[in-house]
Amino acid sequence: MKSKPLFFLILLMLNLSNLSGQNQRQRDLGLAPGVLSPGKWNAITDVTGVRVGHVTLIQGDSIRTGVTAILPHPGNIFQQKVPAAIHIGNGFGKLAGISQVQELGNLETPIVLTNTLSVPTAADAVIDYIFSFDENKEVRSVNPVVGETNDGYLNNIRGRHVRKEQVLEAIRSAKTGPVAEGNVGAGTGTICFGWKGGIGTASRKLPDKLGGYTVGVLTQTNFGGVLQIDGVPVGQELGKFYLSDKLNDTGDGSCMIVVATDAPLDARNLERLAKRAMLGLARTGGIASNGSGDYVIAFSTAESLRIPYDPAGDFYETKSLHNDRMSPLFMACIEATEEAILNSLVAAETMTGFQGRTVERLPLEKVREIFKKFGRN
Repeated sequence: MKSKPLFFLILLMLNLSNLSGQNQRQRDLGLAPGVLSPGKWNAITDVTGVRVGHVTLIQGDSIRTGVTAILPHPGNIFQQKVPAAIHIGNGFGKLAGISQVQELGNLETPIVLTNTLSVPTAADAVIDYIFSFDENKEVRSVNPVVGETNDGYLNNIRGRHVRKEQVLEAIRSAKTGPVAEGNVGAGTGTICFGWKGGIGTASRKLPDKLGGYTVGVLTQTNFGGVLQIDGVPVGQELGKFYLSDKLNDTGDGSCMIVVATDAPLDARNLERLAKRAMLGLARTGGIASNGSGDYVIAFSTAESLRIPYDPAGDFYETKSLHNDRMSPLFMACIEATEEAILNSLVAAETMTGFQGRTVERLPLEKVREIFKKFGRN
């Protein structure tokens, strides 16, 4: 498998949301969860400077995987690091780079998401990307941050089909604007609540009187539980949920959540913000089961908080938001995470993959009927 030429793979680099999945999002169902307003694109890219790139790998009947890259700003991230934090909801996962982020409170590379067994390849590619900058020619240590979920039900994961070139393509093709969702990038082969999962994104913008800050979230959904959509028990009504005798589903899986904000938050308050993303996951019915790797990576794009690789002096002087101003950001994170997860389901479509296995899309027609039953039309 490793010797197959690059052209043998079908590379689908999707960067517009209207090319993904069922071409729909949760709001197309008539539901707008929460009370805060989304940004222009209702995506993580509503946070100024943030860019997202996908490479989707679909080949034959066995390869259903890919790469998603999130860049905090368009410059040399190693030279101008951003404050960051990581929260572990449940640690059954392989998140590369976690300890240095927790120790130093900053992020120095793009965040890359892929499948479980491609983490080493992706990390190697991220190092190549950092080394490609002339400014970094003397760098001898890089902390690549690579997250994953296990897409081995639909993808021949042991084949380790992701190549460094594809990781680099995801990074270098990253753009602002609308973000492709559903069966794209790192979400190509994922499963959520027993239906086809994928990549989802959403954002919330605070009113000016609360700072006008934006919180954007991107999720790679591959986990189980009892699906709820804006409080409606959809999974229960459809008879497909964890511990149901109608579904042979352990509920295990993983969810990677990336939270970006332009609010000037230090690493301590970014960790507090990251914790709230798990509340958004819970609002969708996720249970963070024993075998689920649920990680939240949060970072701030505020230029005033950038950490230079080569500081001019001995002191790092910044201004960060007061604790008492955090609650609106907490709510924004919860709402955006909930909607991002649901967008990943609504955008995804039925997929057949490894060993002829098929995972159906969320049946939106039935979902609409359930909404009507609960008076949510």
